[in-house]
Amino acid sequence: MDCFVYVLGTRSKNRHLTYVGWTSDLVRRLAQHNSGKGARTTRGRVWVLLHSERCKSKRAAMSREWHLKRDRAFRKKLAQALKGERAR
Repeated sequence: MDCFVYVLGTRSKNRHLTYVGWTSDLVRRLAQHNSGKGARTTRGRVWVLLHSERCKSKRAAMSREWHLKRDRAFRKKLAQALKGERAR
């Protein structure tokens, strides 16, 4: 079963926020986050998909999620890309 690890981004007052998660259905999961039925920390915000990776298994996706959550430099770089897109 293919799974995905993903990074979402949003703007909150004066800073950019990111969220890292994994799922087997990326489109459905993004819709859940934006409808307020996702993780508690994502509720009340509009999220955009910044990055996704396909993984071979749930275990691989969960492992990659763990690594991405700790890679703040990568997430900051993605958030800066979001900032550049909104400036246009």
